[in-house]
Amino acid sequence: MHRSKPMSQQTPLYPYHVEAGAKMVDFAGWMMPVSYGSQLQEHHQVRQHVGMFDVCHMGHVQVSGPQATAYLQFLLCNDVAKLREAGQAIYTGMLNSSGGVIDDLIVYRDDEQHYHVVVNAANREGDVQWMQDRAQDFEGVTVTLDPQLGMIAVQGPEAQQRVAELFAGVELEALKTFRSIIIEGGRIARTGYTGEDGFELIFPAQTIITLWTRLQAMQVPPIGLGARDTLRLEAGLNLYGSDMDHKIDPLACGMGWTVAWEPTTRMFLGRDYLELLRESGGSSQQRVGLILTDKGVLRAGQPVLFHGRPSGHVTSGTWSPTLEQGIAMARVDASIEIGQMVDVVIRNRSMPARVVGLPFVRHGQVVYKAS
Repeated sequence: MHRSKPMSQQTPLYPYHVEAGAKMVDFAGWMMPVSYGSQLQEHHQVRQHVGMFDVCHMGHVQVSGPQATAYLQFLLCNDVAKLREAGQAIYTGMLNSSGGVIDDLIVYRDDEQHYHVVVNAANREGDVQWMQDRAQDFEGVTVTLDPQLGMIAVQGPEAQQRVAELFAGVELEALKTFRSIIIEGGRIARTGYTGEDGFELIFPAQTIITLWTRLQAMQVPPIGLGARDTLRLEAGLNLYGSDMDHKIDPLACGMGWTVAWEPTTRMFLGRDYLELLRESGGSSQQRVGLILTDKGVLRAGQPVLFHGRPSGHVTSGTWSPTLEQGIAMARVDASIEIGQMVDVVIRNRSMPARVVGLPFVRHGQVVYKAS
């Protein structure tokens, strides 16, 4: 019996994308704009000026209760006890007992009994179920997906100026990275996914529509998922499902810095496995950057060879508008060092690439480490 494919969901901003002539594609079950014309121009617009992204497909989870802090300390590999003030945020992985990354997410602290968690679109239902199941051991803790919230990311060197115009009277200059302010029923966070300065505006759907149209009137152009991907790859930022998943531990995918080993008395999901891994010398694989030395484009899944032997594969690849070269993130043998040469198999042909340290680009500047 033939089963019809579930219809893609639409964000509150879907009509505005269509009106703007965006090319729409299904992404994680949502109809999203991949570009509004030139992906290359959209990329440079964010690197050099400012652009806005519809990220209303992300999931917003409220965690509340007298044991909310203890619960999140158990659930996540980073330690929410680092968050001392309201509005502070932390990036972390949520691991299974085998150390695999179920999702990577951002946690905002409101107070010791209330947290706001932003999860990836593709994982939102599964994440919430996982979180609710583990909350049963923490009396009074509730985990609730809030479908009424949406999010706009305003990114680029001119982002602060534009967001300040949008919220007159709100002091943004002193707002540090991974901090947020709660105002008018929503949240302004200094976070993003591009490697540029920027803000993520988390508000109810109707307010999101108003903010989008006001930003349009301020000549802030919309940017599609295509440019978002090249921007985040240049910035060395992982994409869930490509650069890591539930079978990949954080030490193998460049997320080792998110694992809070101290205090040693804090037990979190996956810790036992990661401790064994660390005691045995660490993961057998590592995440590195690759720069193709010849013309070509690197793509996910392409094999990586070191001295002619299989050594890993590309997890995310693209042509970099900033470097004007083929770049990639790859998971390769841990013995390979920065500056060494490898070969990437592209259409049955071995192409030389240099191993570099990530990120490739930050704040519009090329910053990768070549040795």
